[in-house]
Amino acid sequence: MIRVGIDGRELAAGVRTGIGRYLIEVLRAASQSEVECIVYGDLNTRLPITLPKVTLQTIESRWTQWWDQVSLPLRLARDRTSVLLSPYYKGPLFSPCRVVLTIHDLYFIQYPRKRWPAYGALTTRLARLYASRAAAIITDSEYSKRSIVERLGVSPGKVTVIPVALGPEFKPEPFTESVATRYGIVSPYILYVGNFRPHKNLPRLIQAFANLSKALRDTHQLVLAGGDREHRQTLEGLVRDLGISDRVCFPGLIEDSHLPAVYSGCTLFVLPSLEEGFGLPALEAMACGAPVVAGNRAAIPELVDKAAILIDPENVPAMSEAMAQVLTRGHLRGTLRQSGLARAREFSSGRTSGRVLGLLYEVCRA
Repeated sequence: MIRVGIDGRELAAGVRTGIGRYLIEVLRAASQSEVECIVYGDLNTRLPITLPKVTLQTIESRWTQWWDQVSLPLRLARDRTSVLLSPYYKGPLFSPCRVVLTIHDLYFIQYPRKRWPAYGALTTRLARLYASRAAAIITDSEYSKRSIVERLGVSPGKVTVIPVALGPEFKPEPFTESVATRYGIVSPYILYVGNFRPHKNLPRLIQAFANLSKALRDTHQLVLAGGDREHRQTLEGLVRDLGISDRVCFPGLIEDSHLPAVYSGCTLFVLPSLEEGFGLPALEAMACGAPVVAGNRAAIPELVDKAAILIDPENVPAMSEAMAQVLTRGHLRGTLRQSGLARAREFSSGRTSGRVLGLLYEVCRA
């Protein structure tokens, strides 16, 4: 039997990330296969769901690099693990088993918080080293594959594009009064879900909302959902400066069990990102029947295809116009809803997480 190891540190209690969602769907697929799956985590790691043939092993270490390069390889050897799946660009450089990396995008190289001059060059060198040692690399989109091949200098044949799986819980659900009250959401509303980092382009979304006609602003709430406390204060300041504090809601992190209903209840979902390796929230929103307006950058057009309205995310008037069209034209909302539901159905487990397992099998047999 193949024993798959997974770096599961992204599965921390009370935290939701795109990488975490990716791991959950891989674990679901693994539990329905013939493989045995061991999730390796730290003291914060929790399995959010109970699955057969999936176990959690905690590795204590205060230093991340020691965990990566010493503690984890020792545990892999002890457990006779066949292959390790890392959801990051990094993995053990000297591993007792083959390592498959998942590089969702290369945003980590230029993340603005890292301001010291040598950061980008050093991170690129490390990413190149990890990529060269990996048996295979998974990425979410053709856009990300092109970036990885060009910037990390790997062969195109080493990189496999496998879209992120859509969880089965994402389907149209009633938006109940209890959910609305819990998060302070008032219908009708425009929704964004995700973190508040600069590449998400939320200041322009806020400005585009402020530029809507008074009638639309007075009848719609802008809901910016996410647990990103680091950048929230700046956005709240912009909302105050624009005089729209009473029309913008910051509900914080939406619980997983409530997220489909919150997606389903919105009149419009907007993903205005400047950079996305995939754009999972847009797919989740479409699966729940929400009309979507999204930026025409990076992997987003590849993801949504013709099922959303695409706009230049740096063009605030164009964003406002697209939002206004969807809010005022019921027929357009209906068309987007139906095309979004159809597009979301294409991201089945067989096309996504099942292919991840298939690649792991291939790596073990090579």
